[in-house]
Amino acid sequence: MIQVQNISKIYKSGSVETKAVDGISFDIKDGEFVAIIGPSGSGKSTLMHILGCLDKPTQGNYFLDGEDVSKLSDDELANIRKSKIGFVFQSFNLLRRATVIRNVILPLVYIGMERAKREKIAKEALAASGFPEEFWNHYSNQLSGGMIQRVAIARALVNNPSIILADEPTGNLDSKTGEIILETFQNLNKQGRTIILVTHEKYIAQKTQRIISLKDGEIIEDTLSRRSKEFAKIKE
Repeated sequence: MIQVQNISKIYKSGSVETKAVDGISFDIKDGEFVAIIGPSGSGKSTLMHILGCLDKPTQGNYFLDGEDVSKLSDDELANIRKSKIGFVFQSFNLLRRATVIRNVILPLVYIGMERAKREKIAKEALAASGFPEEFWNHYSNQLSGGMIQRVAIARALVNNPSIILADEPTGNLDSKTGEIILETFQNLNKQGRTIILVTHEKYIAQKTQRIISLKDGEIIEDTLSRRSKEFAKIKE
């Protein structure tokens, strides 16, 4: 599904150049659950922006579903984001004065989907995220952090994306609620969703199948997680 070939991202400030990502290459298969991990300044956020078609690499190629999206225009990248990528952010990015169902429906409004169809899809996405039906008409500012993140996950699902990109999705949650959100991602992955989770916490990365570790803009390790290794032992 994803092929990253020798991509670099260089930021310039006057005569000073900073290489945030430095010659990275890797593939991600359809249906994988991958963590990208690294400390602050490792390049993981820059890499996520490139994978999410929010930014372009300075050098190299990024293929998504066989298409070299690193060469597309800004408008073409916007279309890719709307049709193929679902985003879940640490800060949730919900409209606080809109109801749960309205927050989830909004992406479908932007693409011009008819009213009856978009409400049905939004309800299906909320059910898939594990969000309780009795709260669908509550406002987001009436919900706990964990419930808000489930709404954000549902919103990421409504366009039936090829990939879900989650940027520190448990960062603003307590550990117990964070575990519940991670279980939600694991269940979505079991249904066949490709998920890329960006984190700086190793214990969170271990909940995925594979860990790509970054340091100073380079991949220093690309390994199966403990969860994936334990599953392999059970199958044996």
